[in-house]
Amino acid sequence: MRRAVIIFTAVLGFLFTSLGFGATSALAEGEALQGTLINAGQPVANVVIKVSDQGGTSAGEAKSGADGKWVVPLKAAGTYKVDLDTATLPQGVVVTTGRSSLTLTVFEGAARNVLFPLGAAAGTGPGAAEPEDEGNTSLARVLDLVYTGIHFGLIIALAALGLSLIFGTMGLTNFAHGELITFGAVICLLFNVSWGVPLEIAAVAAVVLGGAFGYFQDRFFWGWLRNRRTGLIGMMIISIGLALMLRYIYLYKFGGTTQQYSQYVAQPGIEIGPISVAPKNLIMDGIAILVLIGVSLALVMTRLGKATRAVSTNPALAAASGISVDSIIRLVWAIGGALAALSGVMLGVFQGVNYQMGFQILLLVFAAVTLGGLGTAFGALLGSLVVGLATQLSTLWIPTELKNVGALVVLIVIILVRPQGILGRRERIG
Repeated sequence: MRRAVIIFTAVLGFLFTSLGFGATSALAEGEALQGTLINAGQPVANVVIKVSDQGGTSAGEAKSGADGKWVVPLKAAGTYKVDLDTATLPQGVVVTTGRSSLTLTVFEGAARNVLFPLGAAAGTGPGAAEPEDEGNTSLARVLDLVYTGIHFGLIIALAALGLSLIFGTMGLTNFAHGELITFGAVICLLFNVSWGVPLEIAAVAAVVLGGAFGYFQDRFFWGWLRNRRTGLIGMMIISIGLALMLRYIYLYKFGGTTQQYSQYVAQPGIEIGPISVAPKNLIMDGIAILVLIGVSLALVMTRLGKATRAVSTNPALAAASGISVDSIIRLVWAIGGALAALSGVMLGVFQGVNYQMGFQILLLVFAAVTLGGLGTAFGALLGSLVVGLATQLSTLWIPTELKNVGALVVLIVIILVRPQGILGRRERIG
């Protein structure tokens, strides 16, 4: 085992060193709202931005600098109302969307970018936006939370599908899966920010390297433990130690601050009915849906997919039938690593990149897999959507800091009624 750990650690260290990560002392982290005010290509200074929490209590205030930038540090994650004081805008400049007040959710450890598109006023005066009807505002918030829940659920589903495949073929509850998510986001950040590669190409490179990282994990580590007949409980405990090791390697090499990609940080929203959706989110939704459908259909319709399901059902019988069990498990690890890396890239676009980002959503990924049914691909997708919607919609009644509780309550209720999960199969015990 010592030899396997040495080889795996050496490969991991070489990978990060060769990719150019250096030690950093930037360990501070925290939540914030920030943005840049631009009009006709020129920064707009001395504009007041006020932030308040859901109860209307002031959470901070900032004034844009000479470069148009402003930032309001926050004490905790949550949903905040951001108001741009239109009276402080230069004469003849207005918020072109007419929405000088936005309600945004800030995730733990993330710095959320806020976009107020500015332009010349049409007609007379600075043209302050007309007050919105309270009923329409409430409906818009509910619909916005529904969409955000679906979007977040699709991101979770990518990671949950890979975790479900690994559990199905190995029976391993892998607590280091969250670090595969972080790996994809960190690698994409390196390519995009440090090396100046366009985000689209950087994302593809991160997914490919994520798949390779998953493959080599099984090749040099998990496969060795499997051949040594290490028990599943022992391997689960080892995965916890591996997760801690990877997390602090990320911290040492990457730093503790939340960083943003150099592209698509803030985009003008597209008005879809009463809600505004950034184009990048719609594109990510489309990619996630295509990938999830493609992988799910491949498991059902291809020979490799049938072999994977055979190994998941009965490894001994699959081996007796001529299927290389180790090769199939290694392929599953590569697919799981690639899916987790893609999830990490999308999560980074959604809320920024942080060394703890995978760990922070790991509980929700486990909840999604358990809720849908352990080892079932379609169950992982369905469970992820339920978890995403429950997480976001619960903020209508409980503080945002407790929103994960909503998803876990739904998990407990459904498991009490249906212990095998929504799409799981009943099994005889004893």
